Amino acid sequence: MLWSQRQEPCQSGFTILELIAVIAILGVLSVIIMPTASNVSGKAFYARGFHDETLALLRFGQKAAIAQRRAVCVNFSGKTSVTLKGAVTAATLYCEHDLQGPKSGSNTGASITAMSGVAYTTTPQNFNFDGLGQPVDALGALVGIQTIQVGNAAKMITVEPVTGYTHD
Repeated sequence: MLWSQRQEPCQSGFTILELIAVIAILGVLSVIIMPTASNVSGKAFYARGFHDETLALLRFGQKAAIAQRRAVCVNFSGKTSVTLKGAVTAATLYCEHDLQGPKSGSNTGASITAMSGVAYTTTPQNFNFDGLGQPVDALGALVGIQTIQVGNAAKMITVEPVTGYTHD
């Protein structure tokens, strides 16, 4: 302790409450600022969101094909959107009966579209899920492994060839 000229103790430094308050404020600020500082454009965040939506839509399509015992078309239109439509047969890519899905207000099929600046690295190949949930081409033949990559997303979506299991 420091002593003044009158021999009385003087306080110097911070109290424990002041230190805890400062640490708490710094913690809150770091949680808010760090994600935006590390990703100025926000594209990585939206790319991961589009990756997750694509994965969920493909899983929904496979489960709908199995549950309804009919083919579900997976149509990638360009590099920024994907649409699911139900079909009577696996031989048709543009389907007669549409699939009512999540985020669809009518029987136009379930679809998602990427925001500006987020896209697949290459346009994925269109395919169908048959009534067994297997990925097949427009003629009904099993297709090989399907890989789908969203730009700026760290993980790649994979559709297994025989089982149709969709994972990242």
